[in-house]
Order: sequence, then C-alpha cells, then structure tokens
Amino acid sequence: MWIKLTKLKVIFSIITVIALFGIVCFQQKNQQATNKLTSDVSASISTDNQSHRLTNVTSKPITAYTILGKGNGILFMETTDRMEPPSLVLCAIESAARVYPDRPIVFFMKGLGDIMTEEDEHRIRKHFPTFLPFDNIYLFPLKLEELFMYTPLMTWYKKVNPKKEKYWTHVLSDASRFAMMWKHGGIYMDTDVISIRPIPKDHFVAAESARVTSSSVFGLPPFHRVTWEFMENFVVEYKGWKWGHQGPGVFTRVIQKLCGEMVFTSFVDIVCQDIAYFHPHHFYPILYTFWEKYYTVYENPPTFTDSYGLHLWNYKNKVGLTMVPGSNTLVEHLYKKYCPFTYGAILRNESIYI
Repeated sequence: MWIKLTKLKVIFSIITVIALFGIVCFQQKNQQATNKLTSDVSASISTDNQSHRLTNVTSKPITAYTILGKGNGILFMETTDRMEPPSLVLCAIESAARVYPDRPIVFFMKGLGDIMTEEDEHRIRKHFPTFLPFDNIYLFPLKLEELFMYTPLMTWYKKVNPKKEKYWTHVLSDASRFAMMWKHGGIYMDTDVISIRPIPKDHFVAAESARVTSSSVFGLPPFHRVTWEFMENFVVEYKGWKWGHQGPGVFTRVIQKLCGEMVFTSFVDIVCQDIAYFHPHHFYPILYTFWEKYYTVYENPPTFTDSYGLHLWNYKNKVGLTMVPGSNTLVEHLYKKYCPFTYGAILRNESIYI
C-alpha cells in the first residue's frame, strides 16, 4: 500500500511539473504574441531617443517622444519644406495652445533641421514670435523614414515615386498623420483647423458630411488597432491619383468596415466600439461647398456653439484669400477671438517670422 501511494505521489509530482511547464510556455508564447505588434515600434522609439539626445548629458533629451510620452499631445505638421507657412497655420497652432493649455502642442516641420540642444530649441522658437508667449508649443523636425519605420507605410514609402504622384504633398500628409498617431497618440489636426473649445473625447473620428469620415481631425491612443487598420488600408487600397482616396477615403472605408454604415438621425454623436463618431457640426458647420463664407463680411458672426473647432477648407482656397484686418469678415472675427497674438502682429504690420 505504501509503495502504491509513493508511486501515486511521484506520478502526481511529474504531472504537476509538466503542467507548470506548459503554463510557463503558454505564458511566454502569449506574451510574445502580445508584444509582436509593438516590439519593432519600441525599438524605433529607443533608436529615435538615442539619436536626439542632447550633447550635454546632464540635460534631459529633447525629443518628440519625451514631450508626447503621455499620449495627450495636439499634433500638427508641415509636409513641405517651407519654414514660413501662412498666417492661418500660426492661428491654428495658437488657438490650440489657448484651448489646451495643459497639453503639449507639437508642430512637426519637414524643413526643420535637427534640434539637439536647448539652444537649438530657443533659436527655432524665436523664428515664430507669436509662439513665444506659450510654453506648451514645441517644434520638431518631421523625419519621414524614422516616422514610417516599423509600420505598414514603410514599404509604400520606399516604392513610391513622388515625381509621378499627382497629389504627393497631400498623400504624404495622409500617411504621416497615420504613422504619427500610431507612435504618439493624442489628437491630430490639420493646420487649417481653428480650435474654439476643448474636444470632450480623446478617442474619436469625425464625419465631415453624411457619408464621408473626415481625415482633418481625429484622436486615438498610441498603438491603437484602428490606426493600424488605417495604415494597412492606405497601402492595400492605394490610389494616389484619386483625390481624397488616401485621406477621407481611408477613414470612411475603415470605419464602415468596423462599424457599418453610420447614419445620424439627429445632432447626437454615435459610438462605435470604443470610439466616438462626431456629427459634422462639431468641425464642419460650414461645408466645403460654401468655404468662401469664412471670407464673407459678417456684422453678427455665428457663434458656433456646437463646434469644437472649425475647418477652413484651405485646399479649396485656390485664389489665396487671407485674413485682412478691418475687413469684418468671419475669418477676421475668428482670428481676433481665438488667435489674438497672430491677429495683433498682422494688424500692426509686424513680421510673423524672424
């Protein structure tokens, strides 16, 4: 009897060891599967942080990853090499800095050189005098290969020929916002969006019309599965010669795939999974077909009480209309109220770049 019990104990011990070994192996495999999606990205982030460290080792590294580490930044970008963008760009960034004083406002510029030291940062900030009063505005170079590294967009970027692309600046901007949202999270805004009040949700997309999802403003956390879907759809369905196909087209296709047809029966927003789907009125109270209303004289301008920001449809402005002080246009009212430093500099005929 004692021998039988001993044998049973030995057998039980062996089974226990095998079970524990199986659990450990399963946990390791499960962890590997969980980490697979972000391991390359983490390596990219580590490399980027190393390459942007200050020459003074006692100072903190100045990198976008440092500033945007909490995933709560407001993201803008310039995908051309110009370093003196129109005043509307400055107004958009200033308005965001005012509406979101506790969040970093980051402007990525393709034409900007490396920022390795605090002196570099101060120098570039002085180039934009209207930004100087704000300690939450940051500027960083837009390095495209680093941005696209370890994303589905890298293969597209390596193969595409910009000289043969009809809308290269626009499709590059579309791709960049997806990669930027994947790596940093936060809220992305086009540089022709004037912020007028805080967006109450951090995870959202917005409709620009009844059947089109906007690419001009959206918010998601870093490494969100929907952002990955955006990037994959951008590459798989690529038709760069077709206007809007790589921007609003990507958003519309992916959201319809995940959520079905989104139909507004009132001004109430819709929720799909963990993402809010905003009614067009929140950012597009003036539709693109009526974009010139922003440059029309208004004695009593609309208050836009249901809007969080206003998209001014700058790509429609082929004739180069601008804000003119004293014109009493709607856009002048917006500058006065939401970006008064930019407005004041133009009013006093001061240079908005140094």
